[in-house]
Amino acid sequence: MYLQKKFKDYNNIKIINDDIFNFIDGKKINEKVIIFGNLPYNISTQILASFITLKKWPPWFEILIFMFQKEVADRILAKKKSKNYGRLSILCNWGLEIKKHFDVSRNCFAPKPKIDSTILSFKPKKRDDFSIKNPKNLEMVTRKLFSNRRKMVNKNFLKLFNNNKLIAKELNLNLNCRPEELSSEMFYKITMKYEELYC
Repeated sequence: MYLQKKFKDYNNIKIINDDIFNFIDGKKINEKVIIFGNLPYNISTQILASFITLKKWPPWFEILIFMFQKEVADRILAKKKSKNYGRLSILCNWGLEIKKHFDVSRNCFAPKPKIDSTILSFKPKKRDDFSIKNPKNLEMVTRKLFSNRRKMVNKNFLKLFNNNKLIAKELNLNLNCRPEELSSEMFYKITMKYEELYC
């Protein structure tokens, strides 16, 4: 393999020729590492979500540096009330400090793809403020509340909590809001309340 030959004399570089999903849990890694790469764009969000939803936190990696399709990077970086804000940005911001480094033009590649790209880095952060027991529940809550993006959250929220409107009052949540109007912090609070009642 080309990379193994090129870096064979470097003790601080380890080349793993394997399916990325086979080592995301960190069982094959014995120390904190920096992971970087140009992800397959068709599964890039799935790969990133798998890192974020690791049960052990802080995780085994020190930092992730990935290249994404620019449109996906825009979704990761999006803030509330923007058209790109959604499940991905909420999930990423719960566990990671995200930094945009630069865009990569399609003209940098041969053959030239149809899209531009963006380099982002992700550094694990403490989750003390919002101690969600299982990040899969955060995925579920955001999926349900964003299932009707242009509509108010009231129906989907009440389905989530068995029509208990008192939960919304407790969370100081306006059920007439659309999902993109809710802060990431509100989604974390909703998830924590869901876990408190049903998990």
